[in-house]
Amino acid sequence: MRKQIKYIFNGILLLSITLGFSQRTQNDTINTGVIDVVKPYTPSISDAFKVKEVPSLNDETTETKKDIKYNIFSFPVASTFTPAKGKAAVVEKRAPVKLFDNYATLGVGTYTTILGEVYLNHAINRNESVGGYVSHHSSAGGIEGISFNDNFSNSKLNLNYSSRLKDLAWNVEGGFQHQMYNWYGVPESQIAQAQANNIEVDHAFFDAHFGGDISFENTYINSGSFFFRRFGDNQGSGENRFTVKAKVEVPINDVEISTDLKIDYLGGTFDRNYEDTNELNYGNFQVGLSPTYQLKQDDLTLDLGVSIFYLNDKESGDNNFYVYPNIRATYRLVNDVLIAYGGLKGDLIQNSYHGFANENPFVSPTLFIQPTDQLYNAFVGLKGKLSSNMSYNISGRYIADRNKALFRNNEITLTNEDYTYGNSFGIVYDDIETFGVAGEINVDVNRNFKLGIKAEYFSYNSDNEAEAWNLPDIKGSLFLDYQINEHWFAGANLFYVGERKDQFFLNDGMTITTPFTVVLDSYFDANAHLGYHINNQLSVFAKANNIANEAYQKWQNFPVQSIQFLAGATYKFDF
Repeated sequence: MRKQIKYIFNGILLLSITLGFSQRTQNDTINTGVIDVVKPYTPSISDAFKVKEVPSLNDETTETKKDIKYNIFSFPVASTFTPAKGKAAVVEKRAPVKLFDNYATLGVGTYTTILGEVYLNHAINRNESVGGYVSHHSSAGGIEGISFNDNFSNSKLNLNYSSRLKDLAWNVEGGFQHQMYNWYGVPESQIAQAQANNIEVDHAFFDAHFGGDISFENTYINSGSFFFRRFGDNQGSGENRFTVKAKVEVPINDVEISTDLKIDYLGGTFDRNYEDTNELNYGNFQVGLSPTYQLKQDDLTLDLGVSIFYLNDKESGDNNFYVYPNIRATYRLVNDVLIAYGGLKGDLIQNSYHGFANENPFVSPTLFIQPTDQLYNAFVGLKGKLSSNMSYNISGRYIADRNKALFRNNEITLTNEDYTYGNSFGIVYDDIETFGVAGEINVDVNRNFKLGIKAEYFSYNSDNEAEAWNLPDIKGSLFLDYQINEHWFAGANLFYVGERKDQFFLNDGMTITTPFTVVLDSYFDANAHLGYHINNQLSVFAKANNIANEAYQKWQNFPVQSIQFLAGATYKFDF
């Protein structure tokens, strides 16, 4: 309808224009003349105005907007669509490793080396268990250039019983150890004389011990322990040591004081001393008390304490008291990335024949033994994590020891004892100041790869002795443990020890020549192993020790075995 009206309107308009044009054509006359322009035309722009988007209307009908309501006509529809249930993504995970309570290892190698270990553990019930450990390591020797027996052996036996109850746990253990070494380090100038005297260079040690420990829950007494050891050798020496330790926490005016208590008895005898046949006795009784208060505030942890010792020398009858600082502080500068620490401590160190013989098995059974008074041990350092799997530790240390024990080569005498040909070591004491710096990096990439590197430098200042005998100036180590895959594993240990200094004496039967200082060369020892897990229980391995093939001297006149190889197997099992 609208289109028809439009067509009619356009037709009428066209007709009107046609009629008008025809009339103008018939009557139009143009008079020519002159036109005078009185004022030029000046255009102007009118004010702009905005058109309202919604015009105002006066129409009463359209003035009020009506509300529009939308409705739908819904009705139920039967649907056959069933959505699929969601499934969690499957993560490929490794089967849990089967752990065994017992294992046995056997290996054989060059120099007729035998290595064996057996570890046993049996759970009686949920709270009780018994266990045992047996080990043996021996070698028939055969070091090139050695004129005397250089074989050794080390055998251990240990038994233990443990129990864990609701409020306490306790454990008792006992064991026996037998060691045999030889004073084979006779200098060349004395070999002929020693062979002529047909000396017996073997030196055997015996060790029987018994001890136990206990820990408590929710009591003032946190833990306690005791230990007794009988140590001796085949030269008539014997030593007894008995220690008791306890740790208690006592609240005083809402302040908790942690206190360590230590009782240490040592007594022993040597069949003779080095110069003559007089019996040599030693022993002392110590009581130590170390209370400590710990303060924590934000990133600062501060331990404030003191150590007090009472010493009774049973041979001389002297009684002395010693007081040492016991302070340590740590401060987190940047969370776990950078942690500063430092402290100042001291201690009364109990020296013993057992301790000396385990550090240097070539000592003579003629030692004068007394405790070391460590006046202070001051240290500072930085530690933290460079990443989630790499940590570091850098430290500096200054130690002042009074009566520090030093190993020194014994002088050569003509007493015809098996250890008096420059082939044994004695103990001398001196006041030693030690300055040291150390750095350490540990990398734990994952459970399959671990790496650790450590380096230390030391500088010594002795009071009476010419040198700090047999103390190295540099020490370094590297260890590597790598689980290559499910079956193969490997590892390595590298050690570097810097130069040490010792004295050499010579006695011609009439006068003792002036001792002179000898320098022991630094040495490097590299060890590696490779193994294969045949199954969860059986593994085979191969080891190579002293790969650099250096017959270095850890102690003067005592070269070690050159490169060594060993192969064996380990079997894990349950009862």
